[in-house]
Amino acid sequence: MTINPTWQLALALVLLMALTVLASRIGRLGIGKASVAATVRAVIQLAAVSLILAYALRHMWAAAAFTVLMFAVAVRTTAKRTEVGRAWPWTALAMAAGILPVLIVVFATGAAPLTPASVIPLAGIIIGNVMNGHTLSGRRLYPELRENIGAYEAALSLGLTRPVAIQMVTETSLTEAIIPTVDNTRTVGLVTLPGAFVGVLLGGGSALQAGAAQVLVLIGILAGQAITVVVAHYFVCQARLLPADLREKLHL
Repeated sequence: MTINPTWQLALALVLLMALTVLASRIGRLGIGKASVAATVRAVIQLAAVSLILAYALRHMWAAAAFTVLMFAVAVRTTAKRTEVGRAWPWTALAMAAGILPVLIVVFATGAAPLTPASVIPLAGIIIGNVMNGHTLSGRRLYPELRENIGAYEAALSLGLTRPVAIQMVTETSLTEAIIPTVDNTRTVGLVTLPGAFVGVLLGGGSALQAGAAQVLVLIGILAGQAITVVVAHYFVCQARLLPADLREKLHL
């Protein structure tokens, strides 16, 4: 199946956007303007990216540079979502700790060919999902710590070190960021047909090739998110990866 940039595509996008705005108004979701802005931005970004990828898919150095760009944007996005401010280098380090081992295993074992056409989509999928995992973990850990400052201070008063006190407060919510990926992995093919599977089929690959690509991607995402969340939590416990307000509340 091939979808070309025709007037029919433009009409479909406009109608879909209209449905979104209508649903927002009826349900009072308040996302009408934001959805329109996001759609316009997505069209512009994807048009620009398509032009860049036309070149990057033919040159390995360009594919590597584009991968670095994706990583930088992902770090910026999750750092903004978790409001860590100047602690963003620790965000980058935590994400890199999850992304690099996965990509090394995938390409070093020969499970996927080391070509621009493989590097860009696989790296993009891993980076995007690691970003989501990091964002979810931060948006769970930080509120947990804010709401339990008293427990943190009580642990310190008992003579526990700061890392141990922070860990006692936050460890119960740590796995929440990974549960969606675990569920997706467990129910793949039964509840959903994820993007990599559909993409291979649409590209002319067989069902077996699509299944192989999808399982590689899913397990890679699971490993990358798990490592990133563990490393990020370690940095949180060490009081390195914290928003400014929490650093103040923890008297750092």
